[in-house]
Amino acid sequence: MAWTDEGTTPMNGHGRSDGPIVPKKCANKALGAPDVAECMEGRGPVKGNLVWQNRERTQSRGNLQQALDRIRQAAEKDKEVRFTALWHHVYSEETLEQAYYGVKRDAGAGVDGETWKTYGEDLEGNLRDLSGRLKRGAYRARPVRRAYVPKRDGRQRPIGVPSLEDKVVQRATVQVLNAIYETMFKGFSYGFRPGRGAHDALDALSVGLERRKVNWVLDADIRGFFDTIDHEWMVKFVEHRIADHRVVRHIKKWLKAGVMEKGQWSGSETGTPQGGSISPLLANIYLHYVLDLWVAQWRRKQAKGEVILVRYADDFVVGFQYKQDAERFLEQLRSRLEQFGLHLHSEKTRLIEFGRYAEQDRNKRGYRKPETFEFLGFTHICSQNRKGKFCVLRQTSRKRMIAKLHEIKAQLKLWMHARVGAVGEWLNRVVAGYYRYFAVPRNLHALITFRQAVLRLWRQVLRRRSQKRPLSWKEHCDINGRWIPRPRVMHPYPGQRLRV
Repeated sequence: MAWTDEGTTPMNGHGRSDGPIVPKKCANKALGAPDVAECMEGRGPVKGNLVWQNRERTQSRGNLQQALDRIRQAAEKDKEVRFTALWHHVYSEETLEQAYYGVKRDAGAGVDGETWKTYGEDLEGNLRDLSGRLKRGAYRARPVRRAYVPKRDGRQRPIGVPSLEDKVVQRATVQVLNAIYETMFKGFSYGFRPGRGAHDALDALSVGLERRKVNWVLDADIRGFFDTIDHEWMVKFVEHRIADHRVVRHIKKWLKAGVMEKGQWSGSETGTPQGGSISPLLANIYLHYVLDLWVAQWRRKQAKGEVILVRYADDFVVGFQYKQDAERFLEQLRSRLEQFGLHLHSEKTRLIEFGRYAEQDRNKRGYRKPETFEFLGFTHICSQNRKGKFCVLRQTSRKRMIAKLHEIKAQLKLWMHARVGAVGEWLNRVVAGYYRYFAVPRNLHALITFRQAVLRLWRQVLRRRSQKRPLSWKEHCDINGRWIPRPRVMHPYPGQRLRV
């Protein structure tokens, strides 16, 4: 049975009356907002839908935010409720407009060749047409354009570049679904979530290693995660909370859209292409059910000592108090992931002795210093602060630094005869961006090393510009001082960030 929002007669899914007139169902209350009922387009809201809308389909930004707040409150109130009326929030022109302005303006075009700029030349008309196609079910997902980006190990990482309209619709869908899933996701999940970033994950890991009883660390990585996601399981996980068949149908469209490479289309039976706005959310949903809920239950029921977990997308680190827990967890983790078509990377998954007593215990057994592990571009090392207390030293990964320097060197060769000011402005942006990520406490020495390497590369290029007169050291210092910023710590200590 469904309910109409205009009258008080219960209706079935085909618009026919099912019985006598009954009182109209009350609306859910929103914080700071009047009682408002939310309806579905085309038919009355299904019984059990806690988020209704009693207003025009065209939404203002304020009304959209109010609707998302009500969805969020309903999801928090009832962890088992399934949402049946969400799609009209997605195809609203205002939602699509916000999503359009959230798309990267310089991103590559998809198979349709449409760019952010060309689409915006008639933005109002294009969004009106897109909204209409989404509303009546005429929207079709396009295959993604295959592109490759270099990886740190020299291999190529395949990514998918969706068409612009797919980017817009996916971003609008993510905005609506985030209101539900952000109330579900675990606190130790940090990747691709609003208000969270890599430094939050890094700081949480550091605080956990320093303040909890951690003696063993499992540095884990899932092999080819985005390419091996099982579509059938993915849809089942989404349907745990989403009962709006239109949302589920469009997610299936994006999963099955396929890939266009060199003019040839190929279908995709597994995986979700990296590059789309919907892929990070789908990845978090998949790992929430496959990994996060299972780890939380395992820690509560099977662990003998303390266990910490920090996950950023498919990279995660687990800390254990006892080695027996760590070994048992790793064995069961492999079995758990294989049930859902996932496998741990044999070379990147390691169990190491790491913690406040690791160096002392290894010295007693005649071993060298504790091993290190890498997470989110930083090498984590057992160290001590000035007071002699254990701390986690985070230094820029050597592989990451070398890869960045190779990238800068290749670009400088292309710009060898460009104007010095133009090259200096570009290097200023590159180095400043590098600092913004890697300028964490106790990593200043690595930043100085990086700056000196950049200076040497630029000096080599400047000296090769002409054979008549070599660049003097004073001229070189003047140029460097003007364009290349000096490093400084730009992030607080982990404990300070988490306290805030």
